[in-house]
Amino acid sequence: MATNPYFKEYTGEQDLLHDLTIETIKAMGRDMIYIPREYVNKDLIFGEDVLSKFTDSYIIEMYIQSVTAFASQMNVINKFGINITDKVTLQVAKRRFEEEITTKDGAITHPREGDLIYFPFNKSLFEINYVEDKMPFFQFGILTTYTLTCELFTYSHEDVDTEIGRAHV
Repeated sequence: MATNPYFKEYTGEQDLLHDLTIETIKAMGRDMIYIPREYVNKDLIFGEDVLSKFTDSYIIEMYIQSVTAFASQMNVINKFGINITDKVTLQVAKRRFEEEITTKDGAITHPREGDLIYFPFNKSLFEINYVEDKMPFFQFGILTTYTLTCELFTYSHEDVDTEIGRAHV
């Protein structure tokens, strides 16, 4: 049987869910600095750019979902040097991302792999490795957050020059 013709789709609960998510992240989260990567000379075969630069930055609140290996217990020493495996999982509200970042730079519609997050709490840069934007279960038919899986950023001759970065370091 088809859907009930007497009930139309109502989005009031979706707006409420967005508002509650934003309020929770603002109350329980921390201010982070989102730093988008700009590709200077992208290799289309390997999808990498050794000459990337980071010149813009945006302050946005994020919820710290989980943290792994901040106590340096997971650092591994191998024949190529030390491998630091600090990871953090963050959540950012979709609507806040659009308000704070997409409205200022229309090319950035969602968090992207390769962009950086400056974590002022321990003054570290984390690189976004994966952005979860399609969870299997949708509350009220929508997803209100992006889940960012990040690892400690390994500097490799990139140009990092942001105004906010200088003020917070």
